Amino acid sequence: MKLLNPGHLIDGFEVEACLHAGGMAHIYKVVYAPSDDGNRRAAEFPMAMKIPRMTTSDGAENIVSFEVELQILADLKGPHVPRFVAAGDLSRVPYLVMEYIDGKTLQHWLDHRESLTVPEMAALGAAMARAAHSLHQQNVCHLDLKPANVLIRHDGSAVMLDFGLSCHAQYPDLLAEELRKAVGSPVWISPEQVVGVRGDPRSDIFAIGVMLYELATGELPFGQPATAAGMRQRLWMDPPPPRKYRPDLPEWLQEVILRCLEPVAADRYPSASHLAFDLTHPDQVKVTERGKKTKGTGFWTHFKRWVRASGMAYSPSPVPVQQIEQVPIIMVAVPHQDVSDATLYSLREAVARSLGIRPGARLACVTVISSGLTSSTEADKGETQVHRWHLSRLQQWAQPLDLAGHQTSFHVLESGDVADALLRYAQGNQVNMLILGAATHGLQMQRVLATVPIKVAMQAPCTVILVKQSLPFERLAEIET
Repeated sequence: MKLLNPGHLIDGFEVEACLHAGGMAHIYKVVYAPSDDGNRRAAEFPMAMKIPRMTTSDGAENIVSFEVELQILADLKGPHVPRFVAAGDLSRVPYLVMEYIDGKTLQHWLDHRESLTVPEMAALGAAMARAAHSLHQQNVCHLDLKPANVLIRHDGSAVMLDFGLSCHAQYPDLLAEELRKAVGSPVWISPEQVVGVRGDPRSDIFAIGVMLYELATGELPFGQPATAAGMRQRLWMDPPPPRKYRPDLPEWLQEVILRCLEPVAADRYPSASHLAFDLTHPDQVKVTERGKKTKGTGFWTHFKRWVRASGMAYSPSPVPVQQIEQVPIIMVAVPHQDVSDATLYSLREAVARSLGIRPGARLACVTVISSGLTSSTEADKGETQVHRWHLSRLQQWAQPLDLAGHQTSFHVLESGDVADALLRYAQGNQVNMLILGAATHGLQMQRVLATVPIKVAMQAPCTVILVKQSLPFERLAEIET
């Protein structure tokens, strides 16, 4: 379809300007067309119209992709996707009208990557991971994440665009039915997509890893393969470590990037929320040999992987929501004052039960201390010592737990409002389950103030488990006698 001029009318919409003319689609900024009496309906937000290219020279995938995007975009909700407005009939003029979001694609940061700091790279990666997690919570895998499809708002949050290659676990996968080849962009496609497996949320994590790799190094981890054989190499090959190109890159960031790029999906982050957690808490990242190496993997290791990959049967993962539920982020709020040993024991038992039935779950141990130290040099030293003491105390509390196979981190928060601090932490880190005592965080104060647990339980964005303390240890001896 040829480019439309400003003023062109389509089904009650008026074209204002062409925003993008690409090989797959044209995108226009539009408004509601004036009615017969000259009045124009006010829109709730700016709008954009996407019209796919469907000429005789274009393949069937353009038509199928349009149907897929129409099906999925209309069903998605939340701040990480454009709001759906309307769609045109495929038999007449196919189009999608959606919210126009002001921002810049990730390509802008790739073009200016030399000026990016490590915290800025991590913030961009975390924004992408949160947006991907929001899609996965709605049973959607994007499967075509790349710089042009990631929009960064002015507030730093990410919006995902272009769902033409996506997969919804509850809808028929039209692309898998119509096409018998790998579907995705060659630079960012995951190994499992190369062999035709769609619907694994860890495929999006792989694509985020590719973008983080380029942000950090300026290089593409797998080059720009032009053939199916070129794409298949990522089934057994891993890229040169980023620190080979940038020795100053911190080990923790390389650890995160290379974990995203593992050839086998099970070796990557189990969910995008786990990836966002590491990118926002670099001090808690456990650095392995993967993060320390500066030389690429040797020939024999790649050869062994090639042999394994040639006989490997790839099967789809559980649907995204089930995958997330199997590996949740579990947060436990551990009080630090006016708390009985029985309460601490009961909290530990509840955490042990929750971790025991969820292999791969992540545990975040959190305590909240009152703020109030001044900012003088002496006070700063005192604040550091206080934090270290509380961190050590948290670690001692967790020692009896069997944490093998579970990533664990420890966090000391400062706030005058314990409940608010816990809620903000849970919200900001996509916590799936929050465990806290039914009567903790200052037993004496709760006689005159609303309890922390009740406030958290009422407002938490996740499942809350309130643990009733066991009988205090000192009374056990009295009962026995």
